[in-house]
Amino acid sequence: MDIATLIGIVIAFGLVIISILIGGDGTWFINYPSLMIVLGGTMGATLLAYPLKDVLSVITVTKNVFLHRSRSASELIPLMAGLAKKARKEGILSFESQLRDIEDSFLVKGIQMAIDGMESSAIEDVMTTEIIYLEERHKLGSEIFTTMGTFAPAVGMLGTIIGLVQMLMRMEDPSQIGAPMALALLTTFYGALLANLLFLPVASKLKTRSKQEVLIKQMVLEGVISIQSGDNHRIVEQKLKAFLAPKAQLVASGEPLKA
Repeated sequence: MDIATLIGIVIAFGLVIISILIGGDGTWFINYPSLMIVLGGTMGATLLAYPLKDVLSVITVTKNVFLHRSRSASELIPLMAGLAKKARKEGILSFESQLRDIEDSFLVKGIQMAIDGMESSAIEDVMTTEIIYLEERHKLGSEIFTTMGTFAPAVGMLGTIIGLVQMLMRMEDPSQIGAPMALALLTTFYGALLANLLFLPVASKLKTRSKQEVLIKQMVLEGVISIQSGDNHRIVEQKLKAFLAPKAQLVASGEPLKA
């Protein structure tokens, strides 16, 4: 699991729960009609905004927030440089037996196209198209969570209006005001909580994951094109380092960071 995601969940929800318990009975904040309004309204509005298959696909996308691990640049650059060195010595056909040992399917696809003798421009077109549609799929998942984060507080406000109407209709009996008032306040609370501590942070994390994965794939694309063109492994290494910030370049080179 991504440690930052775990720490964020613990801090965000933990401190809210602690503050609730310090101020009184935690069961005061449990109201099932309010939860039904917020969760049901948010999911219903989301299903109106997106096709069912897209909403269901979010379940798979959400795993990337907690369990995703992409190849890091510090692992990729030495690998690509090593492949370039081997290609210069033994020829690109020598990779045929090595493909099964490479876990990155995108890299395998690129090398296979190079082995098959495709032109650099054709390889670039195919791999660039895959990157573009990868971004679109990731963008959809992020958009759905952003939409849910937008709907949740609005649905919470609708619940608040419902509770206030019920409260005003029972003003002649003060003993009956408590439950509608709780409904009025807690729906707003649930909507704000879900939007700001779950839906919108998940959308932001998915955007970050997408940028990281696209960067790695762009580096793979540049590496495959360079290898197919017969570039020296040092040139390949420098081309890939150009994608990274200065400190990340030092890490990829195995050099110690300066204070």
